[in-house]
Amino acid sequence: MQLNIHPDTFGFLTAIKENNDRDWFQEHREAYDRAWQNIKDFTEGLIKGLAQSDRYISEDIPVSKCVFRIYRDTRFSKDKTPYKTWLGAGISTAGRKLNGPEYYIHIQPGNSFAAGGYWRPEKEHLAAIRQEIDYNGGRLLELLDDPAFSGHCQLDTQDKLKRPSSGFTEDNPYIELLKLKSFTVFKPLSDAELSNADGLDRVLDAFRRMYGFKLFLHEALGGD
Repeated sequence: MQLNIHPDTFGFLTAIKENNDRDWFQEHREAYDRAWQNIKDFTEGLIKGLAQSDRYISEDIPVSKCVFRIYRDTRFSKDKTPYKTWLGAGISTAGRKLNGPEYYIHIQPGNSFAAGGYWRPEKEHLAAIRQEIDYNGGRLLELLDDPAFSGHCQLDTQDKLKRPSSGFTEDNPYIELLKLKSFTVFKPLSDAELSNADGLDRVLDAFRRMYGFKLFLHEALGGD
């Protein structure tokens, strides 16, 4: 399927970063509507493509439950700018609101990426994932070291504990994985890659390379 992120979408996101106010937004509402439709079409293509390779993804997942709206919630933030400077979507069995493994696409000029995994698992899920790593960490390392994955994607290791969590020690062979608070992998994507005619295929290729990692998390949580 030939779908991409249109250059005008990147143009709109660049412009709103420099003009982040309601008056400007209303004056350029048509440009936003086109960018928003582009993201929805792209997300629909991702859902259909993922449904062919991931048994946890169905073509019936509504696009509306996956895409993130551009409007910021400023109620508890010092930053009162009303709009995000990025667009994106989370794709899982429950759209963007699942407490579990999912895919994520982030569209932002100069900072776009595809990601997969589980960001900040709830307490019980975190314990289950760490237990699985403690038992089968060697398998996870094999997945991460496989050239089909490591040559294209990488593990995000920034969100982690400084010291081992309760029940684990520094001499555990998988301690650096066990210190993670989020279990996500990602692939950076340039504006040119996404706006190319095969932009959708590039993202789907990245997601498929992440599938083994995502499946490890599903299994840790008792998935069939």
